[in-house]
Parts: sequence; structure tokens; C-alpha cells
Amino acid sequence: MHNPAAETARVSAAAAAGFKPLLQVDRLSLQYRSATAVVQATHEVSFDVHPADRFVLLGPSGCGKSSLLKSVAGFLPPASGEIRLDGQTVRQPGPDRIVVFQEFDQLPPWKTVLQNVMFPLLASKTLGRCEAAERARHYLDKVGLARFADAYPHTLSGGMKARVAIARALAMQPKMLLMDEPFAALDALTRRKMQEELLALWDEVRFTLLFVTHSIEEALVVGNRILLLSPHPGRVRAEINSHQYDLTSLGGAGFQQTAQRIHRLLFDESDASSAAATAAAQPINFGDVRFSY
Repeated sequence: MHNPAAETARVSAAAAAGFKPLLQVDRLSLQYRSATAVVQATHEVSFDVHPADRFVLLGPSGCGKSSLLKSVAGFLPPASGEIRLDGQTVRQPGPDRIVVFQEFDQLPPWKTVLQNVMFPLLASKTLGRCEAAERARHYLDKVGLARFADAYPHTLSGGMKARVAIARALAMQPKMLLMDEPFAALDALTRRKMQEELLALWDEVRFTLLFVTHSIEEALVVGNRILLLSPHPGRVRAEINSHQYDLTSLGGAGFQQTAQRIHRLLFDESDASSAAATAAAQPINFGDVRFSY
């Protein structure tokens, strides 16, 4: 079971130790170019992700959060700025960053669950067949699907397909797991169950997570740190510590107050403008919220 108190202690210890960030995104601007126009997706976005962080990119549709994740994955080159992973500039995709997308039809239907999890290990020549099968079974057991190893994707529910995708990603043992609204297509009950299982898996494996969502509640539950992005083009509006919340916090007064504060920061332009004027273009700490404009 995820333990917010232990998580608070871990975050405090990491901050005191001054651990070097695993991921550094520095003044990143992203653009999409067509034959007739240039669309600005983000403008000079900066943030750091530390080892074992559950870092959430949160914002309305069109704010560039998925574009940021694709750029960290190496699929979308920066128009300006830089992304560094372990101090090295990210220039292309690599097995040190594995993406779990929203749609799970990416699982080849002719392969069994076990074969789907083994596939990237074999295709990248990371492991031989026997070692790949052993590691795949290990992570299928972690996500509770060991007895479905020989099943085919069409026989699985949406939540089970999501777990296969997570097992396949973790089997590669990447430096970072990147998740782009992975539970958005699931019904509410299954989505909550997947959030619970993701947190339990993180408690056991302690992977580093970059997670994209447009749900404030999901961001507070899944993340220990949340970056709020303004509407198009995406700019950093604030960064919030949320390690004190989990699924048991839903409905609590503190949880609801924080959710309402996030909503105001994302959508209340007058409130945001007032905060920006107070900040005078410099980041300012207000408790667990850092404003940046």
C-alpha cells in the first residue's frame, strides 16, 4: 500500500541530500511545422525530475503536455532549449525511456501476453530468449497477470491490456517510464484500480515516472510533484508538491482545497495574472506551490 508519510520523508531526505536530477528540461520550446503554418506547442518550459519521482504534467487540452513527453522520449526535436537525461542531451529515442500510450491496441494481437512483453527485449537484443522470458514472467507477476501469460490481447479487458503495456515497459528496465494519459480510455472504476496498482508497483520497484494527464484528481493521486501548464502555447504556471495525497485522500478537505487551487491556477486568468504580478517575473515559493511566469 502506498504510504504518503514515508513518501514525504523520502522527498525531504532527497532534497536535503541535494540529489542531482535525472531529467533536466531547460527552457524548452516545441513547434509543429506544416506547409502553411508553424504551431507553437510550448514556450520555454523548464523542470527537473529526480530519481524515483512521480512527476505529472497537468494542463488543459492543447497545452503541449503530450508534446513535452514526446520530446523527452526523443520523438519531437526542440525548436529551442535542451533536454538532458543523466547529463546527456536527448537527441533521439532510446531504450532508457519507454513510453506507455493511451491506446493499448499497440499490443500485436497475434502475440501472447508473454510474447508481447518479451518482444522489445528481443527486438533490441537486450536479452536472449530464455532470459527475456524469465524477465517478462517476473514483471507479469508484478502486475498480477502471471496466469494470463499465454492469453491473447483480444481476450483481455482494457485494464488488463494496460497492465501488459506497463509490464512490457518495465521489463526494459528504463531510466524513465513515460505515460501519456494511460488510463483515460478506461471506465472510472477500472481507472481507479489502475491508479492504485501503479502506486503499489512504484512502491515495490521505485521507477522514475513522467506522467501526462488532464485530470486534476488523477494528478494529485499519482504524482508526488505536479507541473501546471497554461493553455496553448504551454508555459509553466506553477509547480506543486503532492506527495501527501493518495487514493485514500479523495473527498478529504485538504485534497479538495488543493484541487480547487489547481483549477484556479489553470483556468482563472485574473487569479493567474494577480499571482504573476506579485511574482514580478520571478519564481516565488508559497508553501508547497512555486509560481513561475
